[in-house]
Amino acid sequence: MQSRTEILHLGLGSFHRAHQAVYTARARAIDGGDWGIAGVAPHSAGVVDALRAQGMRYQVVQLSPEGMELFVPAVHTDAFVADSEPERLLAGLAHPDTRVVTLTVTEAGYTVDPVTGTLDRSGDVAADLAGGHPRTVIGRLARGLQQRAHTGAPVTVLSCDNLASNGTLTERLVREFLTALPGTEGHETLAFLDAAVTFPNSMVDRIVPRTTDALRDLVSAELGYRDEIPVPAEPFSMWVMEDRFAAGRPAWDRAGAIMSAQVERYEAVKLRLLNGSHSLIAYLGGLDGRESIPAAWQQDFVQDAVLSLIHDDYLPTLELPDGFDSAAYVTALTQRWGNTALGDRVARVGSDGSAKLAQRVPEAALQHLRAGRMPHQLALLVAGWICAVTDVPGSDGAFDRGRVCAEMVEPARARIAAAVRGAGSPQAHARAVLGAGLFPVELAEHEDFVGRVAALVETIVRSGVRAAAADALDTARSAPAIHPGGDHR
Repeated sequence: MQSRTEILHLGLGSFHRAHQAVYTARARAIDGGDWGIAGVAPHSAGVVDALRAQGMRYQVVQLSPEGMELFVPAVHTDAFVADSEPERLLAGLAHPDTRVVTLTVTEAGYTVDPVTGTLDRSGDVAADLAGGHPRTVIGRLARGLQQRAHTGAPVTVLSCDNLASNGTLTERLVREFLTALPGTEGHETLAFLDAAVTFPNSMVDRIVPRTTDALRDLVSAELGYRDEIPVPAEPFSMWVMEDRFAAGRPAWDRAGAIMSAQVERYEAVKLRLLNGSHSLIAYLGGLDGRESIPAAWQQDFVQDAVLSLIHDDYLPTLELPDGFDSAAYVTALTQRWGNTALGDRVARVGSDGSAKLAQRVPEAALQHLRAGRMPHQLALLVAGWICAVTDVPGSDGAFDRGRVCAEMVEPARARIAAAVRGAGSPQAHARAVLGAGLFPVELAEHEDFVGRVAALVETIVRSGVRAAAADALDTARSAPAIHPGGDHR
């Protein structure tokens, strides 16, 4: 007998299917209940069609040097594409049976202005505000909650994306959207949010690479039949969330999730120690021609830079959760990055850098700069991103960033190209990128930090990424403090 759909999930990608779906399956096995999940893909029908063809079943393939383990979550009751069936999505958001709405739509999906931190009301958001079928995540949530307000049925919206205070942010963006609607159109819904909707903060953690044909062949050989959408994943998995659910939830805590009032601390640890370091591995490794994260991590210069980033630039900026063992966490990170069986791709981790670095660099960097310290590895991270995904001018045409970096997807590429037009040197190029409105003004106009990034970009272009990493490490060990606050011209 099919379970009733009580969770609507936006973003039917690999991470959701290897993380929230697995926790939900295990919670149901322990505690019972329906808690079926309707998975909504934003644009592409590929996963939706495969799920339907396979009876809503797929394999989660846990990979480690010790071997392979297979698990079938079997919790999805439905799957469809939001672009193709927008009314169905709004109806699902409004339906009283939907008790939890979860999201994995990536950092870029929240349409946040990186400078102001508010809802970016241009482009698709402007179109959503004007009416018609909404195309943005925030527009869809707001319009669905508008319809739900007529029923009064409580619901929880649970962001599972790598964003600081992701629930708080999601609620604020939805409220900004509703407030921006013409006249008093959104006022009733704002009152409904006050009375019946919660937006808990959460932190999610599991490395989930892209599915490959090689994995499909491996799983097919093991099972004796073809699974078109197996999901590779590492053994490690973590989920921390605030226990604020307006209409109940699965027994996720009994399935290993952590209910905590200190989610922001866990999120900061993860965004910086794992995600920020992961980005540095990707950009240094990609510029060094390494295709996989384990191959990049095996390079001594990468390990030295990343461990300095963690201990010198990140850990001093963190307020750790109560009882959190940072040394054990860092040791586990080094093992996860070295998981050769998983073979996570450098190009995947390095993609969407402008959105990711906006979450992983500014706050920590500004803490150091305000105290008169230069965060050299954070500057190297930004310089590596610039060289990996933009056309930096070299001595003879554009700097050759290499095939691995060329595969990285950068959503702000057009914006960056417009900003750097006319920049004739690596340092001028770097300054133009930092002035493109992708980082907060305080950091983008901090002359000491901008100058350090620009100098490292020039070193990468002139002498290679290994020379830049050595420069950052050597200078971090010997450089004097800068003047607190720097020059904010």
